Amino acid sequence: MNLNTFSERVEELRQNLGRVIVGQKETMDLLLTALFADGHVLIESAPGMAKTLMAKTLARVVDAGYNRIQFTPDLMPSDVIGTSIFNMKKSEFEFRAGPLFGQMVLIDEINRAPAKTQSALFEAMEERQITVDGQTYPLRAPFMVMATQNPIEQEGTYRLPEAQLDRFLFMIKPQYPSEAEEVDILERYAGTSNKDTLQTLPRVLTADELRDIQQTLRHLTVQRPIAEYIAHIIRDTRRHPAIFLGASPRAGLYLVYAAKVRAAMNGRDYVIPDDVKHLLSPVLEHRMILNPEKELEGITLKQTIREIADSVEVPR
Repeated sequence: MNLNTFSERVEELRQNLGRVIVGQKETMDLLLTALFADGHVLIESAPGMAKTLMAKTLARVVDAGYNRIQFTPDLMPSDVIGTSIFNMKKSEFEFRAGPLFGQMVLIDEINRAPAKTQSALFEAMEERQITVDGQTYPLRAPFMVMATQNPIEQEGTYRLPEAQLDRFLFMIKPQYPSEAEEVDILERYAGTSNKDTLQTLPRVLTADELRDIQQTLRHLTVQRPIAEYIAHIIRDTRRHPAIFLGASPRAGLYLVYAAKVRAAMNGRDYVIPDDVKHLLSPVLEHRMILNPEKELEGITLKQTIREIADSVEVPR
């Protein structure tokens, strides 16, 4: 698929996503970027911000296996990955795959499950495989986890481990709609539901087409000055006085993948510094931890990331 065709397909996806989701252009573009970069996303916002609907809408326009998992405090790892069941007729154990054996997997309220269940996701998200009873089962490509969480309510929730957060390409934080957009939402869904609109969306991409696009975009050019620019930013997050935990090497690699996709979405077969700058916050913010004293001073990670980016010389 050439860049012109890809741009046309991206525009078609945007139009169909816009039929269900009002506004949130930046959020939907990040979801599309993650989709083509073969990455996972964590969507975090207050209740009622259409987090689940965004993930369901994206899954709808891709003709791939879709599963939804509602995380709860009593959920066990076997409820997610599956378990071996004894077959009386055959006198042997058979593996029954869990809902994680999908391609587009929506995990709603991911922070409601305890650490034991969260650990069941680690291998699947990073290695695209699941091991049960010593047997490894590969997951069908493409494989994408779209998780949601509510940062406001703390009772009955568990903080996600840093190792798990690092496996998400983006943390996306949808913003409240403008007044005009909110009026549009009220008018659009006054006599119908978003479920009705969702069911009318066409399948824009097949799983095979998506996999081919992902492989093609991975081969886009990243010049050495851009790679050095990214590495410099990542390293500076580890030595900045306001930061307790900086970004990992995986963060730099994911930043490269996402920047390639953004370049292609803008009709280029090469990455420029603006691609990197635009994606710094969604790629880095959830991977870093501020020093407690700086947090008390009102300093935010977004501000610190911007400060680091401004201090690094932009390649010409």
